[in-house]
Amino acid sequence: MIKPLSSPAADRESILEAANPLGLDGIEFIEYTTSRPQALGQVLEMMGFRPIARHRSREVLLYRQGAINVIVNAHVPNMPNGAAPGDKPVIAAMGLRVRDAAAAYRRALERGAWAVPSRVEVMELNIPAVHGVGTSRIYFVDRYDKFSIYDVDFVPIPTVDQYPPAIAGLHFFGVVQYIGNDRTEDWAEFYRQLFGFTDLPAEQRFGILPKGRILQSPCAAASRFYIQLIEPEASVLDVEDDETLQRIAMGTADVLATVAELAQRGVEFVQSRGVQTEGRGALTKTWLGSVSFELVHDQRDASEQRK
Repeated sequence: MIKPLSSPAADRESILEAANPLGLDGIEFIEYTTSRPQALGQVLEMMGFRPIARHRSREVLLYRQGAINVIVNAHVPNMPNGAAPGDKPVIAAMGLRVRDAAAAYRRALERGAWAVPSRVEVMELNIPAVHGVGTSRIYFVDRYDKFSIYDVDFVPIPTVDQYPPAIAGLHFFGVVQYIGNDRTEDWAEFYRQLFGFTDLPAEQRFGILPKGRILQSPCAAASRFYIQLIEPEASVLDVEDDETLQRIAMGTADVLATVAELAQRGVEFVQSRGVQTEGRGALTKTWLGSVSFELVHDQRDASEQRK
């Protein structure tokens, strides 16, 4: 019997499936936990974010500028073993946009991810998640177009623009992750195997902090983002217990113009022997002991990012 030829359409679909196994489509949100939500909110507003909605049943605020969503979570868990937020804000989760959240979650588990038990309360969405670095979580979100997760879980703040424009076209560029000694390959394999990330060539770098390994998401160009893995300096003792999502990187087509506009809002940038603001990128000072932002030159404009 002659084996029937596969159709070109099927071939294309299988290729896309292999390249982007979970159907990633960008970053939907970054979540901080903190016992000082007002202090963190002041930092976010200085960076151009605006509080636009409150959670229906928890002490959680949604901040936004352009297509960048940042959640500030000060909720104290009801569970006996639940840890209350600390004074220093911590990036506790990132939400990744996917075509089908249930399918992405199932495939991630099949590829070796660890499931996060769901603790959904009344009138809350069940957003599937897997464990990330440290105690962080990676959520899969498929409601981000005409209907979003915030339409159910959050109540808009009256008279506030729900879509405040981004300063100088700022948009999600990626996340910087600090890892332990000799852990680069372990974490690179984690993102490759579970999500379909690929390693950027060593000579292809972004911004002004070129250390570590940079991984590129399998998303389409408009929603593509990056994860930078950074080990401690060679002289530092083992710090595996300190592995964490360290900071958000935001893209802008004109770094110097963005720095100037943010400086007028009171944002200070690091100027040292090793780190200098330039056309490739800039790094803000650190607030509240742990919060900083990196700017990276990126020709994509906020208008290209899905809201």
